[in-house]
Amino acid sequence: MTSINGQCLKDEQLSLLHLKQSLKFNPNTSTKLTTWNSSIDCCGWRGVTCGGGRVIGLDLSNESIAGGIDDSSRLFDLQRLESLNLAFNYFHGRNIPSRFGKLIYLRYLNMSNSGYAGQIPTEISRLVNLVFLDLSSNKYFSGDKSMKLENPNLATLVQNLTLLKELHLDGLNLSAQGNEWCQALSTSLPNLQVLSLSNCFLSGPIHPSLAKLQSLSIIRLDNNNLSAPVPDFFANFSNLRILLFSSCDLQGTFPANVFKVSTLEILDLSYNQELEGNLPDSLHNSSLKTLVLSNTKFSGSLPESVGALVNLSRIELGSCSFTGVIPSSMANLTQLIYLDFSSNMFTGQIPYFQKSKNIFYVDLSHNRLSGEIPSTHCEGHQNLSYIDLRNNSLSGSIPSSLFAIPSLQKVQLSLNQLGGQFPDFSNVSLSLLDTLDLSSNNLEGLIPNRVFDLKRLNVLLLSSNKFNGTIQLDRIQKLSNLTRLDLSYNYVTVESAASSSLSSYPQLNTLNLASCNLTKFPDLSNQSQLTMLDLSENQITGLVPRWIWKVGNGSPVYLNLSHNHLDGLEQPYSVPSLNILDLHSNRLKGRIPNPPPFVTYVDYSNNNFASVIPDDIGKDLLVAIFFSLSNNGLTGVIPKSICNATSLQVLDLSNNDLNGELPACLIERSENLGVLNLRRNRFNSSIPNNFPRHCKLKTLDVSGNLLEGPVPQSLINCNILEVLDLGSNKINDGFPCLLRNIFSLRALVLRNNAFQGSVHCLQKAVKWTKLQIVDIASNEFSGLLPNTVLTKWKAMMQDGNETHDHLKFEVLHLDHLYYQDSIKVVNKGLEMNLVKILTAFTIIDFSNNKFEGPIPDSIGQLRALYVLNLSHNALTGQIPSSFGNLKHVESLDLSVNNLDGMIPLQIASLTFLSFLNLSINHLHGRIPTSTQLQSFSRESFIGNRGLYGPPLTDTDYKVPTSEDTDSDSSSILTSRGFIISAELGFIFGLGIVIGPLIYWKRWRKWYYKQVARVLCNIFTRLNIESRNNRRRAHANRTRRH
Repeated sequence: MTSINGQCLKDEQLSLLHLKQSLKFNPNTSTKLTTWNSSIDCCGWRGVTCGGGRVIGLDLSNESIAGGIDDSSRLFDLQRLESLNLAFNYFHGRNIPSRFGKLIYLRYLNMSNSGYAGQIPTEISRLVNLVFLDLSSNKYFSGDKSMKLENPNLATLVQNLTLLKELHLDGLNLSAQGNEWCQALSTSLPNLQVLSLSNCFLSGPIHPSLAKLQSLSIIRLDNNNLSAPVPDFFANFSNLRILLFSSCDLQGTFPANVFKVSTLEILDLSYNQELEGNLPDSLHNSSLKTLVLSNTKFSGSLPESVGALVNLSRIELGSCSFTGVIPSSMANLTQLIYLDFSSNMFTGQIPYFQKSKNIFYVDLSHNRLSGEIPSTHCEGHQNLSYIDLRNNSLSGSIPSSLFAIPSLQKVQLSLNQLGGQFPDFSNVSLSLLDTLDLSSNNLEGLIPNRVFDLKRLNVLLLSSNKFNGTIQLDRIQKLSNLTRLDLSYNYVTVESAASSSLSSYPQLNTLNLASCNLTKFPDLSNQSQLTMLDLSENQITGLVPRWIWKVGNGSPVYLNLSHNHLDGLEQPYSVPSLNILDLHSNRLKGRIPNPPPFVTYVDYSNNNFASVIPDDIGKDLLVAIFFSLSNNGLTGVIPKSICNATSLQVLDLSNNDLNGELPACLIERSENLGVLNLRRNRFNSSIPNNFPRHCKLKTLDVSGNLLEGPVPQSLINCNILEVLDLGSNKINDGFPCLLRNIFSLRALVLRNNAFQGSVHCLQKAVKWTKLQIVDIASNEFSGLLPNTVLTKWKAMMQDGNETHDHLKFEVLHLDHLYYQDSIKVVNKGLEMNLVKILTAFTIIDFSNNKFEGPIPDSIGQLRALYVLNLSHNALTGQIPSSFGNLKHVESLDLSVNNLDGMIPLQIASLTFLSFLNLSINHLHGRIPTSTQLQSFSRESFIGNRGLYGPPLTDTDYKVPTSEDTDSDSSSILTSRGFIISAELGFIFGLGIVIGPLIYWKRWRKWYYKQVARVLCNIFTRLNIESRNNRRRAHANRTRRH
């Protein structure tokens, strides 16, 4: 049949009408099929293209077709089709009909995201005239099913398609190795210009054969697991315009010459965390419009030539390792609209973008930028809608010109050093501002009322500044779009009207009013969207109201009422399915509230609960990762049901009055447990010897109990242990050499137990290179000090170059909640509670043992040491001159030993030394003269008969002569022995005289008073010890969020 005047042939029109009738589609959304009817020539129908009266093109994309095309479909009667588009339909995972292979004249075939799934039929490979093929698949259209190429595979599919210029197979499961897919393409598709194989389960490395495809202009290989470098030959693709390699696990160094390909317009290498590289110095003659390198290891400084990228409209360098000053030449980027330099190490001032008139997005957050925000930088940017300068070191005031930008929607300036008054606003009623984050700065003064006239405001964060004054909470009712409000940690007082309810206020999802001087609960009973509520660190008294459990329609996520004066919970109450419940540091008493079901974080610490732990507590902690009952008055035993809480990462029951045995199941099932703190209770068993094979403990603190027996052998399974505190128990064992391979150990506390023997681990290398706190005081250790072991403690040798972080255990990383290490130590003669254990803080306490022999010279290598206590041992020899290397030492106690010789001159150079005790030894000679040593009191030196010079006075010493120098040691012992004999004789004589009256109360008081006076005269050095040497080093775990 022939066409007349270009009209559609009747059989062609009839085939199309039958096709429409068989298709399942929604006529309400169709824009093409609904125009097909017999009264109009088919060549005039939408989506139909004719040539010579025959249908040669059919476009049924986006027609919501759900079925009706199978091997019997009238579609395949259109034998002269050259172009067919079925993209973006919903064929619900059906297989592609094999009869598509009959449409041999097809040059263009697009079935992308059509909902087809399963194996691609072999017949597609017979379409030898194809120039364009798109079989891309998205799970949104195909569901869990997807198209795949197994049999035939990629090589079979393309072997006959030699005319193909564009190949799009994104989302198909190709599962091919690098040499397979590269050679299949390079062998069969010599004319290929566009290659799009994203998310195809391809592997690397990229085979050199791909270099044959010299016509390639678009290469899209993102979201594959190539796990290989980018070959240098990519710089030889002279027609390359678009190169997309994001999320490919690329490795090695990216070839810098690719940046010099003059035709390259779009380059995306983002989310390849192991890919390294630098921007070349010369970027002239580049056509780059989009450059995306975020989340890679690209580093170095930005070259000045970046300003030569005159076509650049989008540049993303977030989360890389770039350094240096942002080039001033960026002011030349007139086409720039989107800039993200966040999370790098850029320094200097904010760059100038005055010529970038169309820029709408600027993110310079999380860098090291300094200086002020110049008001001129904010002028002329009529399209700027997003600016993020968070977490820098910016200072000065916030320019009012910033808020004069009419298009501005989001401003985030938190975590800087900005000061001055709240910025001025103009045209508040016309403002588009929806996010304002000024938190964690130094802003001061009043929060102006006009802030509450920003009617589009969705997020208002002003916490951690120096704002003052009083804010009426009902001001926010003007902000009908507000969902997040944070006024915490200022000097403001937030007041809520007595009769006011937030029912007429905006429906918030986050309300943070921590440290806002609240004295009562604001009425939030009608807040149906509220999921996060923080009223901590206020002065709220009384009971927790029942309605608080019903906010957010009974589904709150986060509730923090800590650090108030709450007495209890209003009865009856039902705790909802909270994720985080924090009631610590109140006055809550009575029975412990059952934790919410499916809770992940519960903190009841620092209250007045005095009950037993409920027997069934474990059933409510099945998914909990943090649970603390520390610092209460709990009694009884640990219920075995707590062993069912197998997801716990932190369990803190410290500082209570719990007793009994440590449940063996608590240790055995603790494969997820990172912190176990049971200190200061009355547990009286041994430590169970069943630590699991994959133990994840980082902190184990059982100090201050009545535990006995040895250190369990299975503790070696805890190979990431950082803090081990067994202090103040009755543990009887040798030095725990079994832990020698735990290289992560940072704090080892064994003090006040019954440990004995040598501390040498013979023929066994100790790997405690991170050890920074060693407290083995008040035991029965003996022998020589460990010279070799000391040289392994590398953390104490860092000479002040260490990072000043602190020990902590992250609990909820996304919520920035962590369990923080703290410790009590005796430093400078005083017991101190260090709220944070800085990784720079180092201490060695070997006092009150039976060590003998000389002090090893190797101690002088511990240049980062802050505290050293070797007192109350039997050490001999001289004080090593290497002590002069301890430049950071603040506390040094060598008292009550048998040390002799002179005080080394090098000690006089320890400028940080603020506590020194060398008393009760056999030192002699003049005390070295220095401002530092003469600043100490006489108690630091007394009891050394041969020692003289300031700060000792004439009554403390006799200047030695040549005749009596040699007899110092024996005379000291003789004189001390005489005094002790005489005074003891007095005590016993006095006791005999008044013995018959010892039960007479008045005489008894007088007698004991005299005994105390005499003992003080005898043991003066013990008084010195009591004042200056009370060392208590045991871990004290607290939580911070």
